[in-house]
Amino acid sequence: MTTDALEARGGQMIDSDFLTQLAAVIRAEDSYGQWDGKDDAELMAEFIVTREERRDIPIIGDPDPDVLWRITKFYDAIGLMIEKRSGCMASQMQKMSHEGFGRIVLIAGKLVVVSKHLRDVHRFGFESWAKLAEAGDALIDSAVAVIDAYPDAARA
Repeated sequence: MTTDALEARGGQMIDSDFLTQLAAVIRAEDSYGQWDGKDDAELMAEFIVTREERRDIPIIGDPDPDVLWRITKFYDAIGLMIEKRSGCMASQMQKMSHEGFGRIVLIAGKLVVVSKHLRDVHRFGFESWAKLAEAGDALIDSAVAVIDAYPDAARA
């Protein structure tokens, strides 16, 4: 997909620590260097889902494994950003049904710092790069605030 086509789908790629981390998490999966020539927008293009595209995605049947992989990478990046900002490692646990419903939690020490119920995971994505970055930053900010409120539990 060309850069112009990507910009039409997600708008202008923005400068965001979260998006940089998400790209790094995805690149870590590339053990053979096949994505070295791709820029971050190309690498993360599947995270952008327009309203029209969202309407065309059926919610019947098992979620696509690629969608589940993207959800995992999204929350992995959030966990790493939480660790960078708070010093507490946050690891994820997720349980997803074959119908596309589930829950994701990120745990730091003995403290649940993110608890997110998901539904319609078939349609997981964001309308723009800005909305993707905002969603990640909001979860990170909230988790760091919880860690700041209960530091003993987070460091236990």
